[in-house]
Amino acid sequence: MNRTWIPMVAITFAVVALITCARPESPPADAAPAPAEPAAPAAETGPDPTVVDANHYTVEAENDRARVVRIRYGPGEESTMHYHPDVVGVFLTDQHVLMTMPDGSTEEVHAKAGDHISLPGGQHLPKNIGDAPFEVVLVELKSGGESAAVETGPDPTVVDADHYTVEAENDRARVVRIRYGPGEESTMHYHPDVVGVFLTDQHTLMTMPDGSTEEVHTKAGDHISLPGGQHLPKNIGDAPSELVLVELK
Repeated sequence: MNRTWIPMVAITFAVVALITCARPESPPADAAPAPAEPAAPAAETGPDPTVVDANHYTVEAENDRARVVRIRYGPGEESTMHYHPDVVGVFLTDQHVLMTMPDGSTEEVHAKAGDHISLPGGQHLPKNIGDAPFEVVLVELKSGGESAAVETGPDPTVVDADHYTVEAENDRARVVRIRYGPGEESTMHYHPDVVGVFLTDQHTLMTMPDGSTEEVHTKAGDHISLPGGQHLPKNIGDAPSELVLVELK
């Protein structure tokens, strides 16, 4: 599978009347200037890990809504301090990671293969303190991008709750876990723009609203980026299938 591919007119006359009737005198020439308004804090940024640590971070897909980064660390390997925007990470392996923050504090993070995590933007320095390699597919959420899709349709987590489960949601994205047994199929439903991360090998028959079909083969660890639209999937493989879908808002 090719690894490609979320923001007073009514009082005007009263204000003018008050200014006209009670205009304040000019301040003395030696009066102290009014204090300046405090500046709004700048949004945090920092080094791009795919630039400062290309050995561990690789861009595999990108559009105006998201960037997909594959992360791989060997045992004992660590990075340098870097920055991510808001992210959803899908863990392909078990992990034991020591995270160092910009203030020097640390936190140990344990994750299992198939887990996912949603984090706000910020800086950190990870180190693999486990005894095995680990791998993550990271979906970095961009600001300002808009979906080109105007189509809508049934929500799969409503019309097909047996196969689609919401596991996390915020104002940027919704994370849906999808599981099918061999031979199982869904009903026609809609997703917005998505990034899907496959946890198992899959052989799927996709039926489109116009009745056309397409067979899709993917491997565990693959990902796919798709624009919003409707489809009806059926698992035509001989094993259960599972993926984590990041729906972009």
